[in-house]
Amino acid sequence: MSPATEGDRPHPRAALDAASVRDAYRRWAGVYDLVFGGIAGPGRRHAVAAVNRLSRTAGHRVLEVGVGTGLALPDYLPDLDVVGIDLSREMLLRAHGRVAKQELATVRGLLEMDAEAMSFADASFDIAVAMFTASVVPDAKRLFAEMSRVVRPGGHLLFVNHFAADRGLRWWVERSTAPLGRVLGWHPDFKLADIFAPETRIERMEPCPPLALFTLVEVRNPG
Repeated sequence: MSPATEGDRPHPRAALDAASVRDAYRRWAGVYDLVFGGIAGPGRRHAVAAVNRLSRTAGHRVLEVGVGTGLALPDYLPDLDVVGIDLSREMLLRAHGRVAKQELATVRGLLEMDAEAMSFADASFDIAVAMFTASVVPDAKRLFAEMSRVVRPGGHLLFVNHFAADRGLRWWVERSTAPLGRVLGWHPDFKLADIFAPETRIERMEPCPPLALFTLVEVRNPG
């Protein structure tokens, strides 16, 4: 089959829904740590370090959105109260195993939940962090809105993600591989504008290793 032209190629987010995300991570759960744990490790540690730093003044109630197999959980400060959510039951089972094996008392709960429709009350958390999650949900703007709702006014929203280049060779590669997004459960052409509105005030934005492939974005929750 010849590749689709730019005019008739559907946007990958148009085909992605909660069911396809579940299916993708059901396939990946058994090998996720091995395949993605290494390359995502520096960005993940960068995000947790930011949470730990902010918690000294912002508060101890932390929500990790898209907790996956719980790779980040051992790195949080022991005085935090961390709740993790994920859409994938298979990934959460592995996270539960990690918490039990390492006796992570800082983890207060691991819940199967849709990040775009959380069951938490408004202002339940001081900090919410989404690591490599924004580009795998069907609607990143809804994710942002829900994270903003469950974090108290003046709290912090943190994102670590790959954001697409605007031009050059990397832009071409990302656009060419975008149709694989449904299979892999992520969007290689994901941009800042896909999650943040033009009026969103970004407090901090910095590249993460390796090779600045991922970026940490920090937003102060309005209110």
